[in-house]
Amino acid sequence: MAAEEAPRIVHVDPTPPRFPLVTNLVRLLRVHQWVKNLLVFTPVLAAHAMRDPRSVRAAILAFVAFSLCASGIYIVNDIYDLEADRHHSQKRRRPLAAGDVSVPVAVVVAVPLVATGAAISWALSPQVFRLIGFYVTLSLAYSYVLKELALVDVLTLAGLYTLRVLVGGAAARIELSPWLLAFSMFLFISLAIVKRVSELRDVRDKRQEGMRRRGYSAADLEVLSIVGVAAGQMAVLVLALYIQSENVVHLYRRPDVLWLLCVVMFYWIARVWLKLYRGEMNQDPVVYALRDGGSYAAGLSALVIAYIASR
Repeated sequence: MAAEEAPRIVHVDPTPPRFPLVTNLVRLLRVHQWVKNLLVFTPVLAAHAMRDPRSVRAAILAFVAFSLCASGIYIVNDIYDLEADRHHSQKRRRPLAAGDVSVPVAVVVAVPLVATGAAISWALSPQVFRLIGFYVTLSLAYSYVLKELALVDVLTLAGLYTLRVLVGGAAARIELSPWLLAFSMFLFISLAIVKRVSELRDVRDKRQEGMRRRGYSAADLEVLSIVGVAAGQMAVLVLALYIQSENVVHLYRRPDVLWLLCVVMFYWIARVWLKLYRGEMNQDPVVYALRDGGSYAAGLSALVIAYIASR
């Protein structure tokens, strides 16, 4: 009988890369977060300027400029929060914290992103350039100082969201309604607090006293939740007051239909908070909304209602 053949030894790299380079760079830029920058199109939609090629083109360029600058700032934040992210249950999977991308490579990527975004914003208008510059400055201030101040942090986050709307208006040269700005601010305060409450619930579940580099403790959970829910419903109230204003008559032929928007907004905000307390939501409500069928249904319903009201 022939001798049994000796098994072949296959050498396997003990530490293979978890993700290819391109995938790591996409994760580093947090491309999925670019959906937040779609807010620059809000003034174009609100002013019914979707058929104006110049306004749409300007909004698209503003979206690109904002996305590039935002990704650059995300990278800077990840470098600054590197040690803290490595001890975080979810953030430790980010490319820098996980060691998938080195700090020097991250810096080389971040600088051209911000420079290109700034160049595009300057080409749009000096006002857009100043607004995006203020966004960059405020983002850095948030990362280094403001994120550690209770309530100041959520107000700053809401301001960063609202700046996207302001940039869209400046790029498309559309004057923004005070109603839109008030609605945006209250809504974004509620969403910013959703993120904080989610983090505090994680702290409480792990029986920790407070959050690393945050101005909150587990005891703040209930009060912060009340403030967040109230801010969300204030956004619905502002929407209701806007529907009753004279501004609506100039934009909508059937303004009474817009009352259904209040129902949709109330449903979506209440749903977000309900999902949060059920433990079914990611810490970032935007990421959650991208994966939530109910959020898509609410958004589609709002578009249909606005379309019917305008006909």
